Amino acid sequence: QGQLVESGGGSVQAGGSLRLSCVVSVFAYLTYCMAWFRQAPGKEREGVATIDTFGSTTYTDSVKGRFTISKDNAKKTLELLMNSLEPEDTAQYYCSAALGRPRCVADRDYFGTWGQGTQVTVSS
Repeated sequence: QGQLVESGGGSVQAGGSLRLSCVVSVFAYLTYCMAWFRQAPGKEREGVATIDTFGSTTYTDSVKGRFTISKDNAKKTLELLMNSLEPEDTAQYYCSAALGRPRCVADRDYFGTWGQGTQVTVSS
């Protein structure tokens, strides 16, 4: 089993930016779907963005135009650049991988490998 380790969370004011990173260990190449999910207190974990083996991306409507997901196969990292942050973006953010699945489905049950999460707090 591989491991996913997130970093880059923190506290910012509304309108600010953060970059989350996820380092992938053990897996040889990022030849599978990867995604960022988030979970706010009292809410279900929701998909934020996905990126498949071929580099195709999807975003949940609330972050379109503000967030960008990317990956670096050589460095084995997944990133999420978050701009124009809003208080509603406050949540624990999780990196996830769907091993053996080159295409993505934005469903948490599709993903079998998860990081420990990193907290993002946006104040108004």
